[in-house]
Amino acid sequence: MNRLNGSTADAGSPQASMPEASGDASVTNAGFENPVLQSQAMYRNLLDAMSRPGRIVRCDIAVEVPAPLWPTTAAAALTLLDFDTPLWLDPSTSSVSPLVDYLRFHCGCPLVAAPGHAAFAVIADPQEMPPLTAFAEGSDEYPDRSATLLIQVERLDDSRGVVLRGPGISHEQALQAKGLPGGFWQQLQANHARFPKGVDIVLCAEDRIAALPRSTQAEV
Repeated sequence: MNRLNGSTADAGSPQASMPEASGDASVTNAGFENPVLQSQAMYRNLLDAMSRPGRIVRCDIAVEVPAPLWPTTAAAALTLLDFDTPLWLDPSTSSVSPLVDYLRFHCGCPLVAAPGHAAFAVIADPQEMPPLTAFAEGSDEYPDRSATLLIQVERLDDSRGVVLRGPGISHEQALQAKGLPGGFWQQLQANHARFPKGVDIVLCAEDRIAALPRSTQAEV
């Protein structure tokens, strides 16, 4: 995961200019009440999730955010994004001016027009998301030059759904994520097959996250 291993994707990729912030105080003043403590807490949550794939981590971090983002998605973005992390937004988020202003004001991250040029992606409507292969997967020499996807889902629970195996999982981990598109888990299997290349994923529900690093195998 780019920002969790101390590196980012190439920021020199072609970028689309971000619109100027509107100056609306109701948008630009939203965010972490205590940026240092809350970003550290969210960073620990993300590390915990990435180190134990598929395990649901509850995030008790209050943050104001424009719709359609969940608080957990916003907290992850506020923690991971900065001026050096090109970001791709799916159409359901890029079309919402207050949300674009929010990310510009708090993160300073440049927007890119193509998924393949992004270090991070925020996907609020997974039913319309591009295939995982549309995003940067790095290379054998530089696997860190890949994308991390923050994908919103309706619900996360550990009931029997998909069985996950791999590093960080002692035997197996069950995970059910409601709201993912058809064929997603098959795409995740193919993503694992490209290891060490591939994307890393953080699934975000209202107050929970679960990570799916490229090292994770999924059995549907």
